[in-house]
Amino acid sequence: MTKVLTDARSIRIKGRSFLAVVLSPDLPLDEWLTRLDDLASRSAGFFLGRPVVVDVTDLDIDRGQLKELLSAFSDRNVSIMGIEGARPSLLGPGMPPALKGGRPVSEDSMAKEPAVEVPAGKLSPEVIREVRPPLQSIIVREPIRSGQSVIFPEGDVTVIGSVASGAEVIAGGSVHIYGTLRGRVMAGSVGNSSARIFCRKLDAELLAIDGIYQVAENMAANLKGQPVQLWLENDTIMAEKLA
Repeated sequence: MTKVLTDARSIRIKGRSFLAVVLSPDLPLDEWLTRLDDLASRSAGFFLGRPVVVDVTDLDIDRGQLKELLSAFSDRNVSIMGIEGARPSLLGPGMPPALKGGRPVSEDSMAKEPAVEVPAGKLSPEVIREVRPPLQSIIVREPIRSGQSVIFPEGDVTVIGSVASGAEVIAGGSVHIYGTLRGRVMAGSVGNSSARIFCRKLDAELLAIDGIYQVAENMAANLKGQPVQLWLENDTIMAEKLA
């Protein structure tokens, strides 16, 4: 008798790639958590609904300390989807799974691909995710409204319009905003320290390049409302007015 191996009730399993925020704590953990609280307080909703990976590579802690760290994340409503770089002795029941194989997008794979436009009116209410082969850039031909995210780890993002407060743009390469930047922008999100941020009018909630961030309160007053470019130099975000 032949048995049917698939039917309408079969479970379908697929692979997916998603962009996650990677946090790399350092010692002492109490001081690091204080800095995390400062970031969260200055950029409300930054971690809300966002998958987060904790990288503990070379972090000299034991299982008990890791459990306390995970509990501290839970208390702050930060959802940890996995732990990267953990020794087997650190992990135990009830902990997020160990992750490995995470890597930045290869810049070589982006070098010879054409740009792609995101047509006007095609923004979803919440998030745009490009699920194409690696590309060099995308162009968003409309403003990014509050609550929306543009996420493109494969390369540059150009926005023909403004980025509202509460909106965000995350790019593996540089970000170009041909309007007012009021929300959050993270350039070089996959480990690209040469990425830059350009905007016609700076009024941002948060800026980050290759994981180094700066919040509104720390930005020079003479740059606000001005056309600005920002880049990373010796782990410090530098800025200058554009002519």
